[in-house]
Amino acid sequence: MLTVPIIAAVLIGGYLLGSIPFGVIATRLGGAGDVRAIGSGSIGATNVLRTGRRDLAAITLIGDGGKGAVAVLVARLVVTHGQGADAGLVAAALAGGAAFVGHIFPVWLRFRGGKGVATFFGTLLAVAWPVGVLAGATWLAMAALFRMSSLGGLTAAALAPLFAFAVHAGYPVIVLTVFMAVLIFIRHHENIRRLLRGEEPKIGAGRKPPEPDPTLGHNGGPPMAGA
Repeated sequence: MLTVPIIAAVLIGGYLLGSIPFGVIATRLGGAGDVRAIGSGSIGATNVLRTGRRDLAAITLIGDGGKGAVAVLVARLVVTHGQGADAGLVAAALAGGAAFVGHIFPVWLRFRGGKGVATFFGTLLAVAWPVGVLAGATWLAMAALFRMSSLGGLTAAALAPLFAFAVHAGYPVIVLTVFMAVLIFIRHHENIRRLLRGEEPKIGAGRKPPEPDPTLGHNGGPPMAGA
């Protein structure tokens, strides 16, 4: 059994780690402005990609996934060393869930964060890698078939509890996957509405072409006299 101080330390530590806003940090340091002012306003990698900076999106993806993984691995290592593998798995699930909540509701950004998909995958890969691999393969398959990132994330989240059950990942992991799946669906409520209306943008679509310079003509040269 985990003691109250250990549970508190795991939850607080996981939450604070998860609340690090890598999307905001990357775009500001990378000179792309505040990611919250563009697109969906989310701090996740998908919205960072709308800045046109793939490098910043990659940094955000790694950071958001990594913080969930680090929270899980540190909690599992420390608690397992002191109280055994079963307690370590419970601590890992608690830390992963706390990091996931921290990403979605970061205290540093007035509790307005991302939608959690990258942190979801990072957490799963660390707490039960077969579940993470299966969920990742699901996202890739759905993204390849329908070219919709949100649909891939929603499908992976919905199937994750079944994957956890199928590979005997343990009840702490099953509960964790259900918890994260519910929050992912809540955070994607607008995407779900667009999917039902057939209006969800596809991967790589939705970028507006640059506005034409009014000082130039139609062919890129100076405007013709009288134009």
